[in-house]
Amino acid sequence: MKATKKKLAAAQQVELFRVLQERFEENMARHKGLKWEKVLERLEANPDKLWSLQEMERTGGEPDVVGLDKKTGEYIFFDCSEETPADRRSLCYDRAALDSRKEHKPVSSVLEVAAEMGIELLTEEQYRELQTLGEYDLKTSSWIVTPAAIRKLGGALFGDRRYDHVFIYHNGAQSYYAARAFRGCLKV
Repeated sequence: MKATKKKLAAAQQVELFRVLQERFEENMARHKGLKWEKVLERLEANPDKLWSLQEMERTGGEPDVVGLDKKTGEYIFFDCSEETPADRRSLCYDRAALDSRKEHKPVSSVLEVAAEMGIELLTEEQYRELQTLGEYDLKTSSWIVTPAAIRKLGGALFGDRRYDHVFIYHNGAQSYYAARAFRGCLKV
């Protein structure tokens, strides 16, 4: 993951904290036993992560705390928007997939946009964990981290929820759809 040097202005930080606190308090089932005051302390101590959180928010991800890494003390944020983030759609999986397209190329790739934002794609395990916290991607789908062996053969993985079940599928990495984006993870 590429580190970002971008910073938020003080007023932007205040607004971001307000939005995150409101979402945190409205969705306590996502982070049982965690306290907003502790999350806020961690956010304030890590201003280098705030720009990435703001990018998650700006692009429609609705980031929220979904856990605490007990080893590192980091809070884990996932994109918790009901559908895959609207402003990250119509992207193929990675640069190699983008370069392989002869025509109708999307503007970028999932891995490049995630790196620019300073976040990571959800893994399959994380995507399934997210789906235990609510019902996500009922009408859309989200690219997830693809194992190197699958990617080497030209494929990429994505997930969604249909028929009250979470599905993980494959597609050509060069494909892109108006209803598919990606969900990110950020540890603070």
